[in-house]
Amino acid sequence: MQSENAKSMDAVTVNVMANKTMQEASGATGVYTVECIGQDGQVKWSETFKNLVTTVGKNDMLDKYFAGSSYTAAWYMGLVDGSTSPTYAAADTLASHSGWTELAAGTAYSGNRPAVSWGSASAGSKASTATSFSITAANTVAGALMCTAASGTSGVLYSAGSFTGGNRIVASGDTLNVTYTATLT
Repeated sequence: MQSENAKSMDAVTVNVMANKTMQEASGATGVYTVECIGQDGQVKWSETFKNLVTTVGKNDMLDKYFAGSSYTAAWYMGLVDGSTSPTYAAADTLASHSGWTELAAGTAYSGNRPAVSWGSASAGSKASTATSFSITAANTVAGALMCTAASGTSGVLYSAGSFTGGNRIVASGDTLNVTYTATLT
């Protein structure tokens, strides 16, 4: 009598590789667009430029959105003086910004910093409507800023930036229309 013995064996090897460091990054950026309208109603010049969002501006956004602390929807724009070449730093605040000077409200343009009005957010961006500055004296403008105070230095400086093509001259009677588009990436 003949006998056959067989042993059956299965072997399975599985390797799973996973990326242990899943990361998602977000950034706050913005773009200013400035249009200068002369007394004759004609566009004298226009420029679009990027800005620096300050650390206090980012912290303010995070506190207001995630904690709902001290929320205000009041935003104002100002102009950066072009008598020197401004430099911006993430640590700049409305009270302390040694690399640049704000163009004086009430002497360079009428009134305080004008209020900003906003449209609806779309595709991760939110744009303001045009904020107008009625220029009352000839000046050199370097750029724009956005903050939470109509005057003074006690508010939050959200952002500031300069024209990429260099400082611009404005004349008494000109109107500067400034829009800002904030983007979260």
